[in-house]
Amino acid sequence: MINNASKTNDLDRSAAGLGMGGYLAPERDDTSYRKRMERRQQVQRQRVEERNKESGLVMVFTGQGKGKTTASLGLVLRTLGHGKRVAVIQFIKGSWEPGEARALQVFGDRVVWRALGEGFTWETQDRARDQHLVREAWRIALNYLRDAKIQLVVLDEINVAIKLGYITVETVLAGVRERPRLTHVVLTGRGAPSQLIENADLVTEMTLIHHPFREQGVKAQVGVEF
Repeated sequence: MINNASKTNDLDRSAAGLGMGGYLAPERDDTSYRKRMERRQQVQRQRVEERNKESGLVMVFTGQGKGKTTASLGLVLRTLGHGKRVAVIQFIKGSWEPGEARALQVFGDRVVWRALGEGFTWETQDRARDQHLVREAWRIALNYLRDAKIQLVVLDEINVAIKLGYITVETVLAGVRERPRLTHVVLTGRGAPSQLIENADLVTEMTLIHHPFREQGVKAQVGVEF
């Protein structure tokens, strides 16, 4: 009997060998190319059929590049589009109302948006209060993590709160494990700790290549940063 994991790996290798097609494929005549793509289609269908499990995912968006919160909000919009409920809890942030918070108001009570910080550390200048606000945000976040009616929980900038020492990664992981089986959770922010990354199902690192603020002196602008 063939092990399912081994069969899945074989399919992955076969898909990689057949490639994406286009002019990356070695065939130059249409007949040979079509045969390759027909085989690729068959393999892809098998790969999809083999992976038929459904489970709540732990997703981490980290790295020095821009786009971590933006990526999480793409998931928020997608989830709302399917008629599900979402909760967004913002750690650290909170001293301003971003455009996305206003835009999501059209979904009414299907989306919860709680910004529970007071800004960057150099703006607040008060470690004790910052930590108090993180603890309060986490208390509220736990209520949504435990709520089976919430399909997606976004813990925005919680990685930064961990990095600053305001909450432990062990506390966060323990809370994430309390969620119902089909609830997804996203954790964003720079400097995600290795323990969090190891326990995540999906991890994406945003890489900084160019940034207009650093290189051109362009300020944060409406629709881009907030």
